Amino acid sequence: MVKILNGVRVLEQGTFITGPAAGMLLGDLGADVVKIEQPHTGDPFRAFKGGLYSPHYQTYNRNKRSVTLNTKNPEDLEVFDELIRNADVYIQNFRPGAADRLNAGSARLQKINPRLIYCSISGFGSTGPAAGRPAYDSVAQAASGFLGLLINPENPRVVGPAIADSLTGFYAAYGILGALHERNATGLGRQVEVSMLEAMSHFNLDAFTHYYSAGEVMGPYSRPSVSQSYVMKCADGKWLALHMSSPDKFWRGLAEAIERPALFQDPRFSDRTGRIAHQADLIEILSQIFAARDRDDWCRRLESQDVPHAPMYDSSEALEDPQAKHLELLVSARHRTMGEFRTVRPPVSFDGQITRDVVPPPTLGEHDEEVLGPIRRQLQAKRLVEPT
Repeated sequence: MVKILNGVRVLEQGTFITGPAAGMLLGDLGADVVKIEQPHTGDPFRAFKGGLYSPHYQTYNRNKRSVTLNTKNPEDLEVFDELIRNADVYIQNFRPGAADRLNAGSARLQKINPRLIYCSISGFGSTGPAAGRPAYDSVAQAASGFLGLLINPENPRVVGPAIADSLTGFYAAYGILGALHERNATGLGRQVEVSMLEAMSHFNLDAFTHYYSAGEVMGPYSRPSVSQSYVMKCADGKWLALHMSSPDKFWRGLAEAIERPALFQDPRFSDRTGRIAHQADLIEILSQIFAARDRDDWCRRLESQDVPHAPMYDSSEALEDPQAKHLELLVSARHRTMGEFRTVRPPVSFDGQITRDVVPPPTLGEHDEEVLGPIRRQLQAKRLVEPT
């Protein structure tokens, strides 16, 4: 593992996705991430079929250690404060006000450790008329205008993974890294705040730019139409994706691959403007053509003509692709009690070195003795020598 953040201690008191995702990203870069959880139950994302090691939890909690503390308990709070004294970063994604009730508010923790970078993640921000509202992934997607770009008008239902949750974690880690860099010069910490609404609004920047610069309200087909993106079902029932963009060479290559050299002489499809205006007609024609051959056959034909394409894999297929295998995207490690853990390695390399090593997600309180034991014994010894 290339430990770019070696020596950085992160305390993550996160639940579900946003906080844990931020902690995981820092752990992937080599930070020592200690996940602080409630005794007995831990992160609610743990619960799964009577156990506390769900796939959801595993996704966002690799490269961490787990300890259990109830910061409303005076003895546990004393231990927590000792952890804060030696931490570089603290992350929480509670609703506004909850951290103070847990004795983990920014003012209190940064008084203990002025060098601490305190990151708070919320749904709608810490102030304002919606600050107290509960927020999950689809709520943030909807409020930011992003969900409307994903919904199929003919079959309106929420689709896809937890984009807002994951992206908010990315933005939080991005802010933390900036604050760490600044602290190298100032020696002082920062309060880093990000909400799911702010993160998703920024991620939806293209739609807002189109509206404010051109008066265009984008819909679910706006971008695919302009970019000339397609999905095609093949004879074997498998799908592939095309992203044709605007260069004529790609369209000439497609014409050769599908053996329809005259197709793009049709006035409807002969230039970019026509292809955008008549994309529905082109989809209908191409769908009939692609239905005549298996996906592997089409991929060979498209690759030979340098057409931008890819098989539309599911999760059982994607990492078995020769290129994915070449890049060693799938990595694994063995947890001493939970067995083999397989995941996708961090995507960034440094000086040509990729990160293959991964630490499996911890079981609840797995590192209580390792992390908290010395602190508890130190505090106990201190109480024994102090005058009563």
